[in-house]
Amino acid sequence: MQSKIEDRQSKTLEWEVLPPEDRHRRKSVEPMFKWVSLIMDRLIHIPGIKRRLGLNPILDLVPGLGDIAAALVSVSVLVYGIRRGIPKVLLGRMALNVLINEIVGIIPIVGSIFAFWFTANTRNYDLLREHLDTPRRSTKGDKIFVGAVLGLVVVVILAGIIGTFLILQAIAKLISG
Repeated sequence: MQSKIEDRQSKTLEWEVLPPEDRHRRKSVEPMFKWVSLIMDRLIHIPGIKRRLGLNPILDLVPGLGDIAAALVSVSVLVYGIRRGIPKVLLGRMALNVLINEIVGIIPIVGSIFAFWFTANTRNYDLLREHLDTPRRSTKGDKIFVGAVLGLVVVVILAGIIGTFLILQAIAKLISG
């Protein structure tokens, strides 16, 4: 009889009351930006120097496709930020970092070295953390600036995709004769 009572007690579920989830809380986006920053900019420790190497400079070594892949990862995190309610001004500054990284990244070898130095995703993560500590109000001019920068990011990525396909088509023609 005693063992049956103990078995019942061990199967009893314990409930915990949690406060309601605050849907407007923006700190929940921070882990996503932190992981992308870590993987794309700071994944591998290089002995002898203080900087770390991420996938972004390595991907940039692949002409065309590497730049596009790195930009798509960075932009996908920005899209996630848009969906989670990050202010447009902050997203514009982050998009500008991605744009600068993508434009310089088009240049072979130099783009990889620049990506290693510039670390756009880490800069974006730092901007997000700074904003969460001291949120600011955006103005109409800020919103226009954000729209222009996001438009440029899209144009550069599309140009990179088109350029890559044109280069691959030219290479295919040379190979096939």
